[in-house]
Amino acid sequence: MTKKFFLILMLSILISGCTTNNNTPEGGTQKNTINVNIGNEPPTLDWSLAMDGTSYNILNNLMEGLTKFDDSLIPQPALAESWEISEDGTTYTFKIRENVNWSDGEPLRAQDFEYSWKRILNPATGGHYAYFLYDVENAEDYNTGNIKDPTKVGVKALDDRTLEVKLRRKASYFPSLLVFMSTFPMRQDVVEQHGIKWTEPENIVTVGPYKLSSWRHHDNMLIQINPNYWGPKPTIENVNMVMNENPSSALALYESGELDFADSKSIPPLEVPRLKDLDDFKSTPQFRTNYIAFNVEKPPFDNPLVRKAFSASIDRKSIVNLIQGAGITTSSWIPKDMLGYNSEIGVDFNPEQAKKWLAEAGYPDGKGFPEVEFLWPDVSFNRVIAEALQSMWKEYLGVRVNLINEEWKVYLSTINTNPPEIHRAGWGADYPDPHNFMGLFTCNSGNNRTGWCNKEYDALVEQAASETDPEKRVVIYNQAQKILTETDSPIAPFYITTQQNLIKPYVIGLVPNPLDMVLFKNVSLENKEEN
Repeated sequence: MTKKFFLILMLSILISGCTTNNNTPEGGTQKNTINVNIGNEPPTLDWSLAMDGTSYNILNNLMEGLTKFDDSLIPQPALAESWEISEDGTTYTFKIRENVNWSDGEPLRAQDFEYSWKRILNPATGGHYAYFLYDVENAEDYNTGNIKDPTKVGVKALDDRTLEVKLRRKASYFPSLLVFMSTFPMRQDVVEQHGIKWTEPENIVTVGPYKLSSWRHHDNMLIQINPNYWGPKPTIENVNMVMNENPSSALALYESGELDFADSKSIPPLEVPRLKDLDDFKSTPQFRTNYIAFNVEKPPFDNPLVRKAFSASIDRKSIVNLIQGAGITTSSWIPKDMLGYNSEIGVDFNPEQAKKWLAEAGYPDGKGFPEVEFLWPDVSFNRVIAEALQSMWKEYLGVRVNLINEEWKVYLSTINTNPPEIHRAGWGADYPDPHNFMGLFTCNSGNNRTGWCNKEYDALVEQAASETDPEKRVVIYNQAQKILTETDSPIAPFYITTQQNLIKPYVIGLVPNPLDMVLFKNVSLENKEEN
């Protein structure tokens, strides 16, 4: 990348960051309130429909699942006090914990899990994470309409405290999957009584350490201690979640003491060199891979040569430099430090090879290549990345790519209904197993927005899921990743996220992890009023 281009991009960051936001967090001086910035408005708090990181982080504090992770990310009992596994590994029998009540005082029952799971699997619900439960017997057939009878799905409440789950084959990662929001229990009476408004503060019932107190849309959300929580009560009474999408003004709120915690969405890249020497600054590798998604159903990206050409013309090192170390380069899909990570897989930056592939596709030096659109969500430093990619594709391929940005909620709707030729995307681990990443691009995945379907790839992912030997799983995943990132290339991975956080010294117990799970029940404020 030329020096001139780098300076232009830096200027664009400064300009985009100069606007201010007058939103001031409620309770900023309260001793027992922690103020955080969640960035954008959560699209939904219906955990059958939620599919984004903002909703995920909120729901992790309002709800719980059958299992939870310990500090080593090993699943432990949560709403299930115990479980038994059949000898063939295909039947799980969960014993629901006694004396667990919802926030309205009603007891938690095994039927709440059965209802929730069958609701997300019901095709009429439109849950994008329904495929997460495809390990369950007949779940996929029910979700895709091949089976109409929900009683044939392998999840059943045997009584109020016993939940039986039958899998279609062994899946060693299954207890880890049960930490994720799509498997949380749900109250049928509340959903049916209030319809689409069941997640509003006056209607929603939850079973986690906090309950939803208020939700001022596009402004802030307040969650407070759930007095009916079954476990140890949180120390922090209130979590005030501000929705500030401007990194510069969010950082100003943190530095003025109006925010106690700020993650990457609240830190402008240009400020990182100044901030990284502070004790407040924390950097944590994530199980999150960022990628370019190609719509293989729209020409010219129906041709894998075009997709590989675009991937080979991405200077990944330059992009990581632009975002001030908020990531590490990658051309493969499974993130670093997870089983199956292989840095040797993928299409590397190679402009000459990129030109050859584009010429083979019928577009020598970009001649005759149509104008295409690249969509990116208008959050964090995505503008800088989008402009860098646009410049690279112009410089190395001679093609014109038009940039389109949309507010987060609108962006999610677009990529789910009619994604353009290219869009910017990322995937963070919902549970620490490679199946969570590799299953994303199977033919029936609700989160596969590329239109790509490869039966050989699907068969390999299925084979690896049922394999219990880690070394054998790695071999299979290597084969599958090569199809995904080298042969067919419906995606172009380009960096793995390194989460950058600012945490006030009086915030105790807030320890970012590779899953980017922030559980406020584990956090306390030590002498906040003195700081």
